Amino acid sequence: MKKSFLKFASVALLATTFITSCQDSTKKEAEARENVDEAKTDLDEAKTELANARKTATEQEWQSFKESTNATVEQNEKRIIDLKMQMKRTGKSMDEQYAKKINDLEQKNREIKEKVNTYKNEASDDWETFKKEYNRDMDDLGRSLKNFTVDNK
Repeated sequence: MKKSFLKFASVALLATTFITSCQDSTKKEAEARENVDEAKTDLDEAKTELANARKTATEQEWQSFKESTNATVEQNEKRIIDLKMQMKRTGKSMDEQYAKKINDLEQKNREIKEKVNTYKNEASDDWETFKKEYNRDMDDLGRSLKNFTVDNK
């Protein structure tokens, strides 16, 4: 009796497994399409998140940054003018090397100003990278202006 019950249970288990494992292929196809649609949705969400991560500066932050930049550029321009006037007041004529250094500093200052003026605060631009580059350039220019009259000979 136990053997026949065991055989019957085994056959029933196999039949149930066989029947449940044979799903309709259209159902599997529909599930696969659903998974593809979900993957596309996830990809779109990831793209949106990336765009948000590269988000532009807020209008207030951009205006504040631009005003600060313009003020710094104006200070640099005044400092360059002071350096030119300082050489004229001493009665010495500017030597070529000194004049070239002043012109280089003036050019760097103009480039920074132009860079800020041409920057378009859009999602395609990376705001954080722009700020890092700007700060590095301004620091270099500030050090150059500060150390301009130091003679390292």
